[in-house]
Amino acid sequence: MKTFTNPVTHFFAAGAVALFVAGCAQADHHGMKQKDIVDTAVEAGQFETLVAAVQAADLVDTLKSEGPFTVFAPTDEAFAALPEGTVEDLLKPENKETLQAVLTYHVVPGKIMAADAMAADSATTVQGQDITITTMDGSVMIDDATVISADIGASNGVIHVIDSVLMPE
Repeated sequence: MKTFTNPVTHFFAAGAVALFVAGCAQADHHGMKQKDIVDTAVEAGQFETLVAAVQAADLVDTLKSEGPFTVFAPTDEAFAALPEGTVEDLLKPENKETLQAVLTYHVVPGKIMAADAMAADSATTVQGQDITITTMDGSVMIDDATVISADIGASNGVIHVIDSVLMPE
């Protein structure tokens, strides 16, 4: 069984928010500066709920930091498919720790490209629990979510778009 782990996991699992400043943006193959994970998600236009949740959970600075991170990003449609009231409840200030746990369950330390993920059967999330990685009918599955778009590069990691919200145990 191949598993990805990183000592950064323990830092985030303690609920701390990283205080380090974002590193220099890397240049892509066109010489343009790549955007970080947060700015890439904002620009994509299909992650408004995710971005609002990241802001409510005070995780923006963390996801703008040097990383690298792999983010399994649920679309707005994925959040809309949750039971009615779930998103609204998670966004309440008194549920911030729960929201942080849900969001950090979508993040794996390190930059894991799709080909690497397909070769693994699990990865340890920033939240501390493992996600299961499987391949079914040519699709990569993260727990019960299907990766619908992979390898979206950012200066501090990579985003894989998924069709449902992952929930930790």
